Amino acid sequence: MLDISVIIPVYNAGQFLEKSVESAVHFDEVKEIILVEDKSTDNSLEICRKLASENPKIKLFQHPDQGNHGAGATRNLGIEKATGSFITFLDADDYYLPNRFDAEKEIFNDPKIEGVFGAIGVEYLTEKGKQEYQTKFKDAALTTVNYPAEGEEVFRGLLSLTPKAFGTFFHLNALTIRKSALDRAQLRFNKDLRVHQDSDFNIKLAYHCHLKSGIIDKAIAIRGIHDDNRITKIVQYSPQYNQRQYLYWKSLYDWASSKGLPAEYQKRIYLSYKSFDLSQKKGLAKYSNIVLEGLKNPEILKTKYRFNYYK
Repeated sequence: MLDISVIIPVYNAGQFLEKSVESAVHFDEVKEIILVEDKSTDNSLEICRKLASENPKIKLFQHPDQGNHGAGATRNLGIEKATGSFITFLDADDYYLPNRFDAEKEIFNDPKIEGVFGAIGVEYLTEKGKQEYQTKFKDAALTTVNYPAEGEEVFRGLLSLTPKAFGTFFHLNALTIRKSALDRAQLRFNKDLRVHQDSDFNIKLAYHCHLKSGIIDKAIAIRGIHDDNRITKIVQYSPQYNQRQYLYWKSLYDWASSKGLPAEYQKRIYLSYKSFDLSQKKGLAKYSNIVLEGLKNPEILKTKYRFNYYK
């Protein structure tokens, strides 16, 4: 049987946390639930303590300084504290469905498979959150990929390098990974990214580890959409959006350069990184830099970001 450590980073999630934990704690495969509280300003810490006192599967941790360090550093602490052979993640305002580990039970019989990912659905908890989400993501019922894949095909798909569109991405809530694979690759979340650290992690994971798709045609977890979802609040291609995308792609660019990825992959990452780098510039300098970059790398004019520059 799988022995899974579920890592839940907790920050101001008091009204959702019990449902989240209850959705995971009953699985026989779940060895432990690791709550890592990140200096919430609501009653989250009190709820964490209550839950941990009621069930020995539930363990509570805080950062050594009891400070706020963001989701990346908080998940990293959870990984360090995990004792299970497998790691999964769950956001404190989301929850697992009963089929969460159905694919894993079979797929992980193959020792070469190091990670399995599936689809996640949405539940609208507030009308404002629904409107913000649907404005940005239309009315996507599932966050998933378009077809089954494994190994390098997953990495290529996430970089939009496959002949047919692979899909957007897979959500951390729908990922199960061998802890030994994370340790072998020395892979952790970029703690300096306050948003997009999950996408950054997944792309690096897909390069270093052998991933395989599991259940991708129906949800195995649910994401709660409400007024305080940070990602849905940012207007696409606004200055704030471009800045966050720049930091995300710069993280990937620095990683790809340091790891010496094949030229095709470095080029793809560079073009996205440079596109958002150019979006940070203003006035004549911005347009002159776009022209110069276009002369050096004409492919940048074909990226999906090529005309999305705020003045």
